[in-house]
Amino acid sequence: MTYTTTTTTPQHKIGSGFGARSTTEDVLRGTDLTGKLAVVTGGYVGLGLETTRALAGAGARVVVPARRRDVAEKAVGGIEGVEVDQLDLADLGSVRDFAERFLASGRDIDIVVNNAGIMACPETRVGPAGWEAQFATNHLGHFALVNRLWAPIARGGARVVSVSSRGHHLSDIRWDDIHFEGGTYDKWAAYGQAKTANVLFAVHLDALGRESGVRAFSLHPGEILTELVRHTPREEMIERGWIDENGNVSDSFKTPQQGAATQVWAATSRQLDGMGGVYCEDCDIAEPAPPGDDAWAGVRAYATDPAQAARLWAVSAGLTGVNAFQ
Repeated sequence: MTYTTTTTTPQHKIGSGFGARSTTEDVLRGTDLTGKLAVVTGGYVGLGLETTRALAGAGARVVVPARRRDVAEKAVGGIEGVEVDQLDLADLGSVRDFAERFLASGRDIDIVVNNAGIMACPETRVGPAGWEAQFATNHLGHFALVNRLWAPIARGGARVVSVSSRGHHLSDIRWDDIHFEGGTYDKWAAYGQAKTANVLFAVHLDALGRESGVRAFSLHPGEILTELVRHTPREEMIERGWIDENGNVSDSFKTPQQGAATQVWAATSRQLDGMGGVYCEDCDIAEPAPPGDDAWAGVRAYATDPAQAARLWAVSAGLTGVNAFQ
């Protein structure tokens, strides 16, 4: 496997002028996406739906691959310029079928937002090999999808946006036991590993794709109470300070429009032209997390290490049997 050695983008703020409370409307003001095509996984609920609305509102054609197609069609039915197709990221056969249908359309892709995901679910095994569901869905499904769609992504010189989380602070890649086969399952460690994988995926995709004009970014959208928390009991949400005893959401949480802003900014902003391979938060490139820092700010060094990113790519290609760069 080879890739360009062009200097990488520094992992430091660029002074975008936006912040934690910026909305999708703010970051898209003055942006015309007419003639562009975006693929937004899970683009029918939570941050994905806000991303779909924002991109379509700016003129893009948006393809929404959805596990629950009927739910998706109802959710986006009133949004002009949006189409829905079937896709289950936990099923590599479903990923292949969606990709083949899209490839048959002959269209180029300008934006990919790998938004769909699950968080802190009970131990669940998927696929013939019994993969851990969070790693399989959040990372391996998107890995296979982007590789299978590589031709139209490259033709479009696309931006590929990998929606990670501050949760990546919870775990590096568990190289010796990625699928939690050797001990007690920890739903938050599994989530953390999957979110670290999302960051590493963007690092290596950017290295592989930049000569084709494809740039990749990852991000933390912020804390937002969406359907993603469906596996978290109310008592745990109270304990974590997400809601109070009366169900009121913490003031520190963003609205969905604010939460989707960073992924929309990463997908469209001219401020990022010529850049890539970095982790973003609050509509700017994030700073590296200081060693031992407990504030959960910025990005951990293990999540942006190019050697670790290349290793994960090789592991993921082996598991999925898909690699557009071989």
